[in-house]
Amino acid sequence: MTAELTNLTASEARRRLDRREVSALELTEAHLTRIERLEPHLHAFITVTAEGARAQAREADRRIAAGESAALTGIPVALKDILCTVDAPTTAASNILRGYQSPYDATVVRRLREQGAVFVGKTNTDEFAMGSSTENSAFFVTRNPWDLSRVPGGSSGGSAAAVAAGEAPLALGSDTGGSIRQPAGFCGVVGLKPTYGRVSRYGLLAFASSLDQIGPFARSVTDVALLLAAISGHDPCDATSVALPVPDYAAALERDIRGMRIGIPREYQVEGMDPEVARTVRDALAELERLGAELVEVSLPHTTYALATYYIIAPAEASANLARYDGVKYGLSIQEETLLDAYLQTRGQGFGPEVKRRIMLGTYALSSGYYDAYYVKAQKVRTLIKRDFDQAFEQVDVIASPTSPTVAFGIGERVDDPIQMYLADIFTIPANMAGLPGIAVPCGFAHGLPVSLQLVGRAFDEVTLLQVAYAYEQATAWHTQRPPLDALLADAPSGGDEG
Repeated sequence: MTAELTNLTASEARRRLDRREVSALELTEAHLTRIERLEPHLHAFITVTAEGARAQAREADRRIAAGESAALTGIPVALKDILCTVDAPTTAASNILRGYQSPYDATVVRRLREQGAVFVGKTNTDEFAMGSSTENSAFFVTRNPWDLSRVPGGSSGGSAAAVAAGEAPLALGSDTGGSIRQPAGFCGVVGLKPTYGRVSRYGLLAFASSLDQIGPFARSVTDVALLLAAISGHDPCDATSVALPVPDYAAALERDIRGMRIGIPREYQVEGMDPEVARTVRDALAELERLGAELVEVSLPHTTYALATYYIIAPAEASANLARYDGVKYGLSIQEETLLDAYLQTRGQGFGPEVKRRIMLGTYALSSGYYDAYYVKAQKVRTLIKRDFDQAFEQVDVIASPTSPTVAFGIGERVDDPIQMYLADIFTIPANMAGLPGIAVPCGFAHGLPVSLQLVGRAFDEVTLLQVAYAYEQATAWHTQRPPLDALLADAPSGGDEG
């Protein structure tokens, strides 16, 4: 019974709950049992909130019995541990916030509570969402459910791994340069970065405020549509959230994609592309063509500079955002004789190497004499990148590419080579720079590991993006594939001593 319940999509679980074939408490217990079994090997969760989940499940059962249920009432959800929650620690996987308890919920958390969702825990992440592998967590490394010797991607690797492994049917992550789409691709699940401004960032521990966006993970496009609808909408607490109506994404999924034009950027034939990944993505594009879409070559000439531009703008914003972690108001506080020494010791011991690297990069780019040469120039290039997309979308409805140039790489393989690590996000970063929505959808396997198709859409046109993703998903069976965890666990050592 447990295995059956943890294999359900959220939509399937909704139907079972509404027909009273299973209770929210039974569904929650099944997922908590699976978490207990898998976590010694997978390490997807920093905090498991078992008792809170049971209480939420009982309340969900009351609401269902009273006919008061919403789309996500009783559905287990995992939350990336950079989303503030009043009833569980919010650590950003950093020693500087180890054990920190927020006095308020993030807006997306509050909206899910209002729907009656069940929170099973807070998932692991690269520290302050800075990374592409979840190896930068101060606590431990999350493992890929398809191969426990490989990374799940990052920074939302814990959320992606939890959904892929059946520890939760839904999860939230955040995406600053690919941190939802890339781990979704590595773990063989669906992940969506909404348009910047579609979802409130209030209560998200900031990395780069002009790039960060919260979004959903699920095992189907339908489930992503349901979760996106639940968290979207204007929020007066976030001045960057946009006051636009929230469509019924799930109801709009089944539109025929015949005649839609799908752009293929000629600049995305990059050095270092795995030939098997490229072949698998070509097959996916051929399937979209078979479904009636037209493939059109487009040019995004300035996306060549997106990676370099991102690693000026994002660290610059991180340098400013992380200045608040000084040991004075909250978090780690190391007392010294002088205030300067207290700052130095608190931040020196509290932040990990990658966070320090990005703070230094950002502080340098913002410093006197370098601001115009680096930060201002990067912002100008960012404008050119957005213009490229604007021009492309005059010709096409969505733009398609691989989500990542390779499959999931080995744990430890790139930790000493930050440039190679950064290149894992080469296809995902441009959408963040332009503020556009993007979705990663399973499209096959290479070397026995998941490969993912990325689709990028016009600003606030998640509907079209989801329609194309849904059409592809329904025409193929890749989204039904599950990691062979039972076989992997038979040979795997347990333990949580990484990091």
